Amino acid sequence: MTLAPLTRPARLRQGARVAVVAPGGPVPGERLEAGLDILRGWGLDPVVGRHVLDVHRDFGYLAGADEGRARDLEETWCDPSVDAVVCARGGYGVQRIVDLLDWAAMRAAGPKVFVGYSDITALHEAFAVRLGLATLHGPMAATVSFLKDARTQDSLRATLFEPESVMTLGLETAGVLVPGRAHGVTLGGCVSLLAAGLGTPDARPGARGGLLLIEDIGEEAYRLDRILTQLSRSGWLDGVAGVALGSWEDCGPYEEVRTLLYDRLGPLGVPVVEELGFGHCATALTMPLGVPAVLDTDTRALTLDVPALR
Repeated sequence: MTLAPLTRPARLRQGARVAVVAPGGPVPGERLEAGLDILRGWGLDPVVGRHVLDVHRDFGYLAGADEGRARDLEETWCDPSVDAVVCARGGYGVQRIVDLLDWAAMRAAGPKVFVGYSDITALHEAFAVRLGLATLHGPMAATVSFLKDARTQDSLRATLFEPESVMTLGLETAGVLVPGRAHGVTLGGCVSLLAAGLGTPDARPGARGGLLLIEDIGEEAYRLDRILTQLSRSGWLDGVAGVALGSWEDCGPYEEVRTLLYDRLGPLGVPVVEELGFGHCATALTMPLGVPAVLDTDTRALTLDVPALR
């Protein structure tokens, strides 16, 4: 089955209420406050989930109990006064809450803007499969790139308020691994999370007809090799239209990573653009998932057919 475009939520207006939740790892309070100030400066009304600053009593890598993290996401999503949900940060733990959410209630609440990256990839996939909803692979409220990098902030703000102004996506540093031009529907995120999701209720059968956007952090070349080989051997990459590569922070020397990416992705015979400018990097552009687009190695950019939000 070829990927089809997903339902795009409405853009935000001045005064829109934005809920901030922590589906994965614990959130530093001072960073959260700084992120909330930025959102307020944009004319938004941020509200914080009840459990955002929790820390699990046994597992310090989790932002509190699974049930609390799930309830924050579900309650804010189902709150009719909330227009968007932005994650505070990623971190392990997102997969633990997916099956605790009331997806029927969230579907009934209708489409809203959802923003996050890293382990939030598990929720991007779940929102696509269970809600048919396009989402934003973008910076989170308590992450360093959002707090420190003006271009990262500008990319998200423009996408939220004036999505037609950011139809061509990519940094000047983008390069070409495999030349060509492809059209498809965007999907992806943190590649280790995509591989970890195989066989779960939220795993799509494959990326056929899609433009796959992938990045990761802290995965050495041999582990990236294993991840990409698993996706390939499972058939998940069969029929993918093109691949856009983001950042590979703390994954070892980039030349080694680049060689590995070409070795695993080159045989697909589709266009591959590298260092497009999304993920765990200093400047992290907001990338819509579930939207039709063109990946062109001549322009070294991803160009959307339609704005990310209605």
